[in-house]
Amino acid sequence: MGPHGGGQRIRVLLVEDHEVVRAGLRLILEKQPDMEVVGERGRGDEVVEAVRALKPDVVVLDIALPGLDGTQVVRLLAREQLNTRVIALTAHPDESTLRVLLRAGVAGYVLKLSPASDLCHAIRAVMNGRVYVDSRMHRHLAPEGGAEVPGRFGSRAPDLSERECQVLKLIALGYTHREIARRIRVSVKTVDTYSSRISEKLGLTSRAEIVRFALAAGILREGEV
Repeated sequence: MGPHGGGQRIRVLLVEDHEVVRAGLRLILEKQPDMEVVGERGRGDEVVEAVRALKPDVVVLDIALPGLDGTQVVRLLAREQLNTRVIALTAHPDESTLRVLLRAGVAGYVLKLSPASDLCHAIRAVMNGRVYVDSRMHRHLAPEGGAEVPGRFGSRAPDLSERECQVLKLIALGYTHREIARRIRVSVKTVDTYSSRISEKLGLTSRAEIVRFALAAGILREGEV
């Protein structure tokens, strides 16, 4: 998905059960010239209906909510195929939760102790098709144990061509095959072929695994995620 264009502001839905925190987030976002808060909710079981009604571009979602927790909400939004990006917000960073959320389809993961500018950066990043993960959690994107890269091959990655590395990196950043084709000036069918080769060589089945591999193999630098 490409950059948010046309001069329109990014529509944000805030989902946070603590009213004081939610008010603070609204103040932060409403100061941004390219963002507007279109709604607020305090329960997980209110999110799907709110997304249908308000059509936000981004949902900033506290993952510890009454009603339904953040992971359940993300899965429901994915199942409903609602066209919105989700940024998970948490006060308690946890490696296993991060992995579950990435597999469920979140586009961003931000810690509440981070500077306010990080949340704004995350919103802009996911609107440009990127996956944003708080820098404090980057080490958790590496494979368990920190030595092996994920996939069938164990600790030694098979050879990837320069073009395959380029395509893998763009997939890790969240670009669609059509967008990749435009960026590297090839057909969508050619990108499909590269993607199939990468999958066959690496045995990766999700974007979370692709991101971890790209970081571990040095194809993607931490600051780019």
